[in-house]
Amino acid sequence: MRFLRRFSAQDLLYIAILAALGLAIKPIVTPLIHLISAPLMIPGGSLAGGFYMMWLVLAIALVNKPGTAILVGLTQAIVMISLGYFGSHGAVSLISYTMPGILAEFAAFFFRDKSTLAAHVVLCTVANCTGAIIVTVLVMRLAAIPLIMSLVAAVISGIIGGIMSHYVFKRLKAYRVI
Repeated sequence: MRFLRRFSAQDLLYIAILAALGLAIKPIVTPLIHLISAPLMIPGGSLAGGFYMMWLVLAIALVNKPGTAILVGLTQAIVMISLGYFGSHGAVSLISYTMPGILAEFAAFFFRDKSTLAAHVVLCTVANCTGAIIVTVLVMRLAAIPLIMSLVAAVISGIIGGIMSHYVFKRLKAYRVI
């Protein structure tokens, strides 16, 4: 628990709220995205992922401490497993929620200022591509062409999610919430 001591109560509150927002938006966005992704024969999660990964990236920018993205991903994984909502992923949910946070955390080390548009876009794209690779390889076991299509969708969605995350961050700053 020494790891958690570096976070203030406010930091942990941001992490919990943004992890919850990432989980809460999933059942709303996913059916809408499936209307687009199903006819194109690409996994909907790859295309929708940027909309849930944006909250993880927003947590990185708001808290601005190493380990934030890992805590968001781990919190989401624990909540999903404890609620018994495995979906089609089963125990892989622990990996598919945590690994995007770990790789986004790693990518965040390359940005001095994590609140820039470039940082938001790169971090969201890395997190979304990580989740897409895990699900398409471990759960769906897609062949090369569908895997590439899934990754292209993940990149596009990650870019959009990063732009949206940056916009929300700027709005929070403008309203002096942070």
